[in-house]
Order: sequence, then C-alpha cells, then structure tokens
Amino acid sequence: MGAEKYRRCAKAIQNRELKPTDLTEDQRDYFLERRYPAFGNLVPRDVASRAAKERCDEGFGVNKTGEAVFLDFAAAIVRYGKEQAHIKGLDEADAELVQTLGKELVKSKYGNLFQMYEKIVDENPYETPMMIYPAVHYTMGGVWVDYNLQTTVPGLYAIGEANFSEHGANRLGASALMQGLADGYFVLPYTIGNYLSDDIRTGPIPTDTVEFEEAEAKVTSEINHFINNKGSKPVDYFHKRLGKIMWNKCGMARNEKELKEAIEEISALRDEFYKDVLVPGSANEFNEELAKAGRVADFLELGELFAKDALVREESAGGHFREEHQTPDGEAQRRKEFQFVSAWEYKGAPKDAELHKESLVYENIEVKERSYK
Repeated sequence: MGAEKYRRCAKAIQNRELKPTDLTEDQRDYFLERRYPAFGNLVPRDVASRAAKERCDEGFGVNKTGEAVFLDFAAAIVRYGKEQAHIKGLDEADAELVQTLGKELVKSKYGNLFQMYEKIVDENPYETPMMIYPAVHYTMGGVWVDYNLQTTVPGLYAIGEANFSEHGANRLGASALMQGLADGYFVLPYTIGNYLSDDIRTGPIPTDTVEFEEAEAKVTSEINHFINNKGSKPVDYFHKRLGKIMWNKCGMARNEKELKEAIEEISALRDEFYKDVLVPGSANEFNEELAKAGRVADFLELGELFAKDALVREESAGGHFREEHQTPDGEAQRRKEFQFVSAWEYKGAPKDAELHKESLVYENIEVKERSYK
C-alpha cells in the first residue's frame, strides 16, 4: 500500500492537484535514505542517479512528464539555521530567525544555482522543492599528458578532463568546467611557452607531405559530401536520435541485449546520416550547420565505440553499471579480470576497432566492492 500511496501522490502533483509544499510527512518517500541508510543523500552520484531514474521509471516522477524527483532543502535550511543560531548565541527556538539564518547560509553556498533554477521554472527553491532528473555521466578520463599537459604528440596539449588526470573519476559537470578553466588560465600560459620558445623560429610548417595531403583530401571530401548531399533531414534530427539510443541503451545502467541493439542501431543510423543529411549553405562561409554535421559524424562513431567498450567490460564500476553484474543488494560488482585500461585502436569502422589493454597494478590500495547500505 505504501508504494501505491506514493504513486497516487506523484500523479496528483503531475496533474497540479497537489502542491509539493502541501505534502505531509507520510506522503514523502526519502528513497535514498530508505535504500542507503548508512549514507543517505551522500551516496556517490552514479548510485543516486540510478535510484532517481528508477523511481521515475516506476511511476513516481513528479513533473508533467514524470521525469523528475524532488530535492527539498527545507530540512537543510532548518538544520543550518539552528547551527548558525547556536554559533552566534541566538535563540535556536525562534523559527523565523532559524529560517532566515538557514536561507542565508544556503544562499552563500548555492545562491547562483537557485537563482538560475528560479529563472527557468519560476519557482522559489528556498520555499518549494526543486525538481531534478539525473543525467548520464559524460566521458571520464582521456589521453596521457606529461607534467606540462603535453600529449605524446609534440605541441599537442590536452586540458581539462580531456586528459587522464581524473581518469575514471565520479565527477559533476561543474568539476569538469573548473578543471578546464584552471588548466587554461593557470597552467597552459606557463607550460606552453616552453614549447613555443624552441619552436617560434622554425618558419612555416611544410604541407607537401603525403600524410597532410591525405588528411586534407579526406576532410575536403567529407565537407563536399555534406554540402552537396541534399538530403531531407537536418543534422539535429540525427543528433537527437543518437542521443535517445545512447540514453536508453548505453546510459546509467546497461545490459548485454540492449548494448548489442545499440551497436546495430547506431551503425544503421550512421549509414542513414550520410545518405539523408541536409546541410544548408556553402563550404566557404561561416556555416554552423556544417560544423555541427562534422561533430555529429564523430559522435556516431564514438557512440558505437562506447557501446562496444561497455559490452566488452563485463563488470560494474563507477559510471559503468552492467545490470548482469550487480551484487544481491544491487551494488556494483567488480571483477579482477577487468582491472585494465581499455585503449581502442582505430581500424576504420568502430566494429573493427582493436582493443589494447593496459593492466592496472594497485600497490597501496585493495580493490573492493562497495556497499552504501
């Protein structure tokens, strides 16, 4: 009966028959605290994301589409307010004072975020629970760089999470943004100069090599194809279809059946893209649709390779969760035979990519399965 009661409440909120601020305590399901009593809201992002998506998939979502759960700061505001009142030697029983102090502290931590949220949905998140929905993890990790952020290709630098400094980390989008800013503002201005100081008088770089001519011919051919294709569907049409495949079958939780389906569907979509994409304008002007077509062409290859890599890795770890590989409690199930970094060598089509394994040797830690119960 408990689940049905929560589902009815969710449906009433979806239909605007019930306001979230009118929910009684017994109508609230603190699902993270219920599932993970030891950690509650402090579970890692991938664990919380999967739990939130599962609640929405089961019919407990609270917005019009059923694709949101509430993030309520009411209890946090009271807790922060009482802490501040105690620190300042004020009356902790004064509810109005506690609310004021709590909101001030929350504002100092999340004010910009709350302001953006209110601008988008026209609701005050200090007073009304925020609606949130999980997103899949972006690509975590990247290419090797040295201390100066230079790759193995002289003169080619990789900054932010394009490099391997946080490989496999379970991170938020804001963390990635800050790392990119830190590398760009504070590291590269000092390190790239070392390379340029030796290279600045080398003169024009020759472009009459076979490799350059092959690369130029390939890029020119692709550009001409996009411009002259005269298909019937815009680039965004294919981008959205790819996104839906990735979300549904290579998202926060994956399984063998759907990963195989995703590989086939993306391969077919890529063929359709090249046959039927429409790119307006010309090649010799500022053409954002042409630039977008090039990016989506890359995404169609990368998406298939993602699915292929996820299919090969028969374990669960961090942002990669295979439904066939979970503990009886529903936690990620690690397997020692997959303690390696995957590097896929380009061989043309993603299906032909060749896997290279770099073993991970742990000297100071012991790899264990984690439980947040």
